Amino acid sequence: MAKNWAICVGINNYDNMPTLQYAQKDAELMRDYFLHEAGFEKVYLFTDNSPPINDAGKPFNSQATYGALKRFLRIRFNKEFLSPGDNFWFFYSGHGMRFNDRDYLMPADADPHPDGVEDTAIPLYLVTERLRRCGADNVILFLDACRSQESSKGLGIGEEKQKGVITIFSCSPNEKSYEIEDERIKQGAFTYALLESLRIQGEGNCATVERLYNRLRHRVADLNRQFRKPRQTPYAIVEPATKYHLILLEKQANLSDIVTLKNDAYRAEVEKNLELARQLWVRVNMAASGSDMEAIDAISRLSNPINYSKSGGEQTLNFQGKKSPLWTRILAVSPANEKALKALRRIWQKQDNIKLGRTSENSSEQETKSTGDKAANLSSKETDENSKNDEIELLSDKNVDYTKLRDFLAHGEWKVADMETARCMLKVAGRQKQGSLDVEDIDNFPCTDLRTIDQLWVKYSDGKFGFSVQKKIYQSVGGTKEYNREVWEKFGEQVGWRKGDEWLSYDELNWTRDTLSHYTAHLPSYEVIVEEMETRRLFGDPASALFGGCGSIFFRAETCRL
Repeated sequence: MAKNWAICVGINNYDNMPTLQYAQKDAELMRDYFLHEAGFEKVYLFTDNSPPINDAGKPFNSQATYGALKRFLRIRFNKEFLSPGDNFWFFYSGHGMRFNDRDYLMPADADPHPDGVEDTAIPLYLVTERLRRCGADNVILFLDACRSQESSKGLGIGEEKQKGVITIFSCSPNEKSYEIEDERIKQGAFTYALLESLRIQGEGNCATVERLYNRLRHRVADLNRQFRKPRQTPYAIVEPATKYHLILLEKQANLSDIVTLKNDAYRAEVEKNLELARQLWVRVNMAASGSDMEAIDAISRLSNPINYSKSGGEQTLNFQGKKSPLWTRILAVSPANEKALKALRRIWQKQDNIKLGRTSENSSEQETKSTGDKAANLSSKETDENSKNDEIELLSDKNVDYTKLRDFLAHGEWKVADMETARCMLKVAGRQKQGSLDVEDIDNFPCTDLRTIDQLWVKYSDGKFGFSVQKKIYQSVGGTKEYNREVWEKFGEQVGWRKGDEWLSYDELNWTRDTLSHYTAHLPSYEVIVEEMETRRLFGDPASALFGGCGSIFFRAETCRL
């Protein structure tokens, strides 16, 4: 099993900012969950009145002030104390703000004045930079950092990507995060939903980053609507995007979670991203309780980049000239064996500067074969995809980069591609902060960009997906510019968005990689172009609200001659 350590910070009482009601309670409840339910090895708590920390050398004052937090991050994370495959979690509940293009967490004594922010607030990049030094492969941040009272000081955090880190924010950059005073809750909406989601057992659990994030988006909105709070939409920045499939809760992972992660690991190898491949294979082996021979072989293969390059994966000697499979045999028995993982990590770190190369055409062929059938198939597919890539120019009138969208689609990663489509379209329209497009945005959407997006979806789905495909089906069932409920529901049934008498939620759509099981025109999804599902429930006729976005883009596709 992977080791899990955490820091929980919750601040109610600020010297220079509005007081909060439940931030400290949220941090304490997260601490209790991590320790008593999730079985974490260690959780550090920083609140207004938390006890001193005594297990990190000289005792630390744990009040959540600038000096205490920064000193702890500097000293405690000065050297590695965790191993590959381990996780470090960071939970923060309090005020946050954006200043000079940086995201800041606001300690209890922070000064929000422009002259004081940089000297008294803690940059988020500093937090992640220090946390990554612990030695764990995965750093997970939950930031309930835009708490709202009477001040607008909390607006803005969430626009800064943290390299190699999974970050889930309580709300979008243009929104605030709300506390619920009802006797049944008395917590921040985000933290309440987070704890609720982490505790789900069985088939609907939130064992992966993707499932946890998708549930939070809908559950927080439901809570805020129920208790008459303004809109609040959690969102995630996951770097790299492959970590959307990362298994956070190993005991709750199912076989499909492991298979998905395994495919990501093979893909990382094919793309020569060996560090990511190592991380993913270690996670696969841990999730399988050390019994996955593919993962064990891969860890052995990747422990020696020199021989990996020359023999395509038949690992023989490590950099010291000793046989290294000993460590991987140990991992087969004990997947979280700290000594074995650290030994392999030392090997990896010393060889990270070795650039993989092909010695000859023969060695190139041997590399493809000995990496395994799956890797060979992916490599062959990658070659085909590269030839496809050349056929589509990634044109944009707004200088938007469609490379990631192309790559996700090329690998059949429909869900991540759907999210990337939304990100690109929001960027084209300049609506990143709003988080959705309105009809006017769609009516003025550049044809160049719409055509690029559509061509990519059509190309990599072999003509099954795309706005142009959806437009043709809509017209074939009698669709016009005017809303007709019967026609719109018929369209929904044709493309697989509707089942029985209900419109499917985002998670209920078909995200399987093969296109044979999909309805024609099933993707891109409607959430790419209209506000979230919960917004549509506010309308007397949800289908009408859905039509407002989709119908507009179909007509834009017609105007642009897609």
